[in-house]
Amino acid sequence: MTTPAWPRLDGIAYGGDYNPEQWPREVWDEDVRLMREAGVTMVSIGIFSWGLLEVREGEFDFAWLDDIIALLHANGIAVDLGTPTASPPAWFFAQYPDARAVTKDGVPLGFGARGMVSHSAPEYRTAIDRIAGALAERYGDHPAVVLWHIHNEYGVPVGEDFSPHSVRAWRRWLQDKYGSIAGLNAAWGTAFWGQHYEEWDHVGAPAIAPSTINPAQKLDWARFTDEMLRECFRIEKAAIRAHASQPITTNFMANQHHGVDLWAWADEVDIVSDDHYLWAADVEGEIGLAIAADLSRSVGDGKPWILMEHSTSAVNWQPRNVAKRPGEMARNSLSHFGRGADGILFFQWRAGRSGAEKFHSAMLPHAGTESRVFREVVDLGGKLGRLAEVQGSRVEADVAVLWDFESFWAQDLEWRPSEDVSHDERIRAFYERLWRDDITVDFALPGHDLSRYRLVVVPSQYLLTARDAANLTAYVAQGGTLVVSFFSAVVDENDAVHPGGYGAVLAEALGVRVEEHLPLREGHVTGIRVDDQVFAADVWQEDLVVTTADVRATYTAGPAEGRPAVTRNVHGEGVGWYISTRPDADGLRAIMREVYADAGVDVPATPAGVETIVRRGTDADYLIAINHDTREVSLTASGTDLLTQADVRDTLVLAGGDVAVVRLAHTAPRGDR
Repeated sequence: MTTPAWPRLDGIAYGGDYNPEQWPREVWDEDVRLMREAGVTMVSIGIFSWGLLEVREGEFDFAWLDDIIALLHANGIAVDLGTPTASPPAWFFAQYPDARAVTKDGVPLGFGARGMVSHSAPEYRTAIDRIAGALAERYGDHPAVVLWHIHNEYGVPVGEDFSPHSVRAWRRWLQDKYGSIAGLNAAWGTAFWGQHYEEWDHVGAPAIAPSTINPAQKLDWARFTDEMLRECFRIEKAAIRAHASQPITTNFMANQHHGVDLWAWADEVDIVSDDHYLWAADVEGEIGLAIAADLSRSVGDGKPWILMEHSTSAVNWQPRNVAKRPGEMARNSLSHFGRGADGILFFQWRAGRSGAEKFHSAMLPHAGTESRVFREVVDLGGKLGRLAEVQGSRVEADVAVLWDFESFWAQDLEWRPSEDVSHDERIRAFYERLWRDDITVDFALPGHDLSRYRLVVVPSQYLLTARDAANLTAYVAQGGTLVVSFFSAVVDENDAVHPGGYGAVLAEALGVRVEEHLPLREGHVTGIRVDDQVFAADVWQEDLVVTTADVRATYTAGPAEGRPAVTRNVHGEGVGWYISTRPDADGLRAIMREVYADAGVDVPATPAGVETIVRRGTDADYLIAINHDTREVSLTASGTDLLTQADVRDTLVLAGGDVAVVRLAHTAPRGDR
């Protein structure tokens, strides 16, 4: 059975979640007519429909699903068919009460919201196998079904489960990992606080305890939880594969949920898909959007991916749900497209009248077809229809930023030196600098082959194994430029400080060692001197001992006053930079200018507020240019704007808030450094 790499679609997929079961039958015909008007080519259905499909255990009613799939197919709209396993029906909770998920303080979670039961409960695993298999057996050969969509946003809202089912699975998982109780004791450092074990049955879940729980135990618990969720995915995938050959996905939440390891999950799906929603409090949400898009592309090894959900305007679950302004929806959509998405979908098609998400925006809003939002939806459908030739092209980057979920899990545990240190903040700070400099970025793991990148940025790698440290050291020796931020390379895979102290595993590449962490008091701002300029810095300092590095900046105040703050070390053919504090934006800009020079990374003269990305195809390349500013700007480009069919000769003029997709002459793939 051959699995295609992409749904059977010509051009860019466009559409969204469709929930016809929430509406009378007569509404369906209107929906499909309006979908055609809007240029919709694919919708996702069935994602929360378990109780309507399996009305009692083993008793199925597919009549309504047969009807809607047939109606969509007759109108040329493809189906991404969901398995409804994210929200088991009422009969399941009633029949199997011990399969409910349990919180860490012992409270069982019941029915009435969205959310999964215990991922380790045998009854749940049997039920998801049955419903996924029944759907695949019935629709596996249906010509409308081009993609399978398992579950929904794994780990949200329920990831951790402390039920007896989960504890039993946890002990089995630990036995498989460590082989012996002695191996577990060694890895967890159980000699501390008298936590030594002699029996597997004595090993419990890291639930509520009198004080801080063993961090190595909690780190393993995060790994276990992630693996249990993935086991559930595999059960459904196997059930579908027994009857169907279409590609299979599940929707990630890149840059919005760190509870699952997307690098591992990407190996399980045929196509990466992602749900992304702007955070309204972020006044430059386009930067967070770009992070999520680049991460989605990166975990999928650079292949085209699907934006499975985003919003036409406001969402409903944030403290203040800010509506998108005119043109913002198109800019958001085409930024994802520019960063590798070959599918642009929304939650949802028609705004729901009932339930918790009735204030969530939709392609067809409560205001109807005469609304601005619907007009923009129709306009976007037309734009995407003119971009079919871009499908399958890919994005290349010269710079990689490390993104490691296991390191995040470890850093987020209790009793760290300062609660002001955040991996999300550091990644955003470095990525934002690169975004403002209009430099395209991939994300990577520290153990990946990094040789194709001129520059690797390590904003926050608290956990770094010895093997991965050796990989980064070799990257520098072979000619790469590495820049490492503070509180990195501190512990190993068991959250144990490396022999030799903080940062010791990168000492060869960086030419420094960290003698002591010097976190600052809340609100305390110090400074660093870079050449003849002084920049503000806060949150953190370190007492650095320089071995082979050159000092590029020193502290002007604080506990490390007069000591090295930023260093540069030549190692082999490359250079390793270390930044031991949190400089302000101007300070980071000054440092990164020198880093770019070492790496041979060019900074284009792009106007502020404009992002550009190039997708490279077989016969042509494509410049996606997005103006987030209100003023008109000019860029250097020559080709054809696919959105307007206008010839672009040397100069591309972008009005405020406008977007262009320019077909360029094809260039050969970028070679090695």
